[in-house]
Amino acid sequence: MAKTYDPKKTEKKIYALWEKSGFFNPDKLAKSYKKSFTIFLPPPNITGELHMGHALNAAIQDILIRWKKIQGYKALWLPGIDHAGIATQNVVEKQLKKQGISRFDLGREKFLEKVWQWKKKYGNIILEQFKKLGCSLDWSRTAFTMDKDYYQAVIKAFLHYYEKGWIYQGKRVVNWCSRCQTSLSDLELEYKKEKGHLWYIKYPLVQKSKFQNPNSKQNPNYKLQIPRFIAVATTRPETMLGDTAVAVNPNDERYKKLVGQKVILPLTKREVPIIADKLVDPKFGTGAVKVTPAHSLIDYEISLKHDLLFLQVIDGQGRIMPPAPFIYQGLRIFDARKKILGDLEKLGLLEKIEDYDLSLPKCYRCETIVELIPSEQWFLKMNELARVAINAVKQGKVKFYPKNFEKGYFGWLSNVRDWCLSRQIWWGHQLPVFYCGKKQEEIRNQKSEIRNNNNRNFVVVLKKPKKCPFCKECSMKQSEEVLDTWFSSALWPLASLGWPKKTRDLKNFYPSNILSTARDIINLWAARMIFSGIEFMKKPPFKNVYVHPTVVTKEGKRMSKSLGTGVDPLNLVEKYGADAVRFGISYQIMGSQDIRFTEDNIIMGKKFCNKIWNAARFVLLQIGKFKISPGQVFFENLAGQVNQKSKLQLTAADKKILKALDKTIKSINKDLENFRFGQATHTLYNFFWHDFCDIYIEKSKNQLSGNNKRKSQTQKVLIYTLLTFLKLLHPFMPFITEEIYQKLPKKNKKALIMIESWPS
Repeated sequence: MAKTYDPKKTEKKIYALWEKSGFFNPDKLAKSYKKSFTIFLPPPNITGELHMGHALNAAIQDILIRWKKIQGYKALWLPGIDHAGIATQNVVEKQLKKQGISRFDLGREKFLEKVWQWKKKYGNIILEQFKKLGCSLDWSRTAFTMDKDYYQAVIKAFLHYYEKGWIYQGKRVVNWCSRCQTSLSDLELEYKKEKGHLWYIKYPLVQKSKFQNPNSKQNPNYKLQIPRFIAVATTRPETMLGDTAVAVNPNDERYKKLVGQKVILPLTKREVPIIADKLVDPKFGTGAVKVTPAHSLIDYEISLKHDLLFLQVIDGQGRIMPPAPFIYQGLRIFDARKKILGDLEKLGLLEKIEDYDLSLPKCYRCETIVELIPSEQWFLKMNELARVAINAVKQGKVKFYPKNFEKGYFGWLSNVRDWCLSRQIWWGHQLPVFYCGKKQEEIRNQKSEIRNNNNRNFVVVLKKPKKCPFCKECSMKQSEEVLDTWFSSALWPLASLGWPKKTRDLKNFYPSNILSTARDIINLWAARMIFSGIEFMKKPPFKNVYVHPTVVTKEGKRMSKSLGTGVDPLNLVEKYGADAVRFGISYQIMGSQDIRFTEDNIIMGKKFCNKIWNAARFVLLQIGKFKISPGQVFFENLAGQVNQKSKLQLTAADKKILKALDKTIKSINKDLENFRFGQATHTLYNFFWHDFCDIYIEKSKNQLSGNNKRKSQTQKVLIYTLLTFLKLLHPFMPFITEEIYQKLPKKNKKALIMIESWPS
């Protein structure tokens, strides 16, 4: 056994040994492994590379899988990757841009060929990186959300919902990214705090006498002809071009007499009504707000109640469009804002400006400010699905750890809007929607307005119809839109096991035992998996949801590669070894929802590896050629003798270390059962460094120099304690424990610690 432990030489060799054994695959385990235990790896994006969040979650899941495998479970940790529709398309489009071409130059088919080529070259990089952390994933079951079978599962789910009447097409106000040119769900937005302004704008009241438009060139003394006005406060002055009302709270005494009157919309010739609605906050600004139904979800709700006109003035490119006044048409939003404010000031209609803290919705992929615009999309009704997802947690079928995360889960589901499923990109699961070419053209020529598609011109079917059921002539065209990536991700625990087919894997490994996930995707992913599992399998896809901490910088800031605050875990593995990284991360999981990262704990993990190695060398030097049968008769007999205190004449030191070991076993089991990974790591560290090395090994040196009986007894306690500790530590630090295990004088030289028997 070498004098020092070298993780670089060890880790690649040991991982190859594990892969060769085939024991990552639960089907390869002995028949004595009866109960199943399943964890699904949250599928990383094919565009992704390993970051500290991945490393933390991977360590947690591998700890649980290795623990259960040693306990005798058929433990499956199923890997896979997500096609990441918007992110992947953005990456490939950026590459094309460097060549001076766009996806539209290539066309859909050629563009998708480029994406598949990119996926083949780069898509599995992150899975290979997981191997460097020692992850015991069953690579033979690796799934991809764009696999042929997975696609069939996604389309089956879509058709299922559609046939139930839960999926519908309609024109609604949606979140729109002008950079990615697609709709986004509410959960795909990231809100950024920025300094902004609140502008107070005067809206002139319409007088009973003839009112002259303040914009009129024939009206140079306009200020004298505006005796009354109502001031509104807004953070988005550019949207005023699409205002169709001014709203006040019905209980606001200041404005009760004005309700029912009209105002002149500044910069336009339109008159709009003053209405009363309870959704208006009388404490915001002046208590009077502009109503722009086409560019605000709240305003849209108000417009439905008051039957207001609906005018879109911002297009999908983020430019001002008709029916806004011609002088603003074609301007980008911030340019339009600047001009509008200047014109208002010239007219004396800009009352004042206040500093205001904004929370701007941005695209989670490209960080473009998201606009709210009307768009025809496909939606999934959420009322019933939300209800069953709420009940699953309330009835204890799914448990959250920590429990306080249930509050946010319930809050979102209780107020959830219908899910916008369609995305205007090419990479993803193409909607199984086929349009009649002739009727499609007719509908395009109709006046644009908010509507459900009552003038049906499509069919939703698995395969393209041979004959158009509408015109009987055209070759139907499939929608170019694709499904929201999270729709396919919601099926991950089902489709990765072969659903909708009744596969053996689905029978053996569904539902899984635990989902370990980040707090920011509880609603994006976990909630959707829960209602999908119940809808299609009649039971939730997992029994427990463990919300792991978030790794942040030492100063408590979010880690970001683009901001230069990220830490590459692979660099740490290269510097300190995978076990040290896993130990350092696990050691800090102590209940806080933020882990402030420093290398100090990784360095401590490195020193711990050296301590374990040196202690193991000492033990191996003492036992000589003493042959052992790990996990078999020798240890059972020794454990029995220790408990009976009859066949062994134990010294006080022997009794103390064995008692501490027994206490450690119980503590580790209890901690892992309750997902207390940090506490378990602390316990292992303290036992080995202090109880075993500092105390017992020092005591054993005197005992080993005694008579043969005392020496033999000490040898047994040393090897028994060391091997038991290695088993307990293996889920946390798999490489060094396996390497030392392979150095033991075993009777079965092919044995692996990863399938040893768990200490009792």
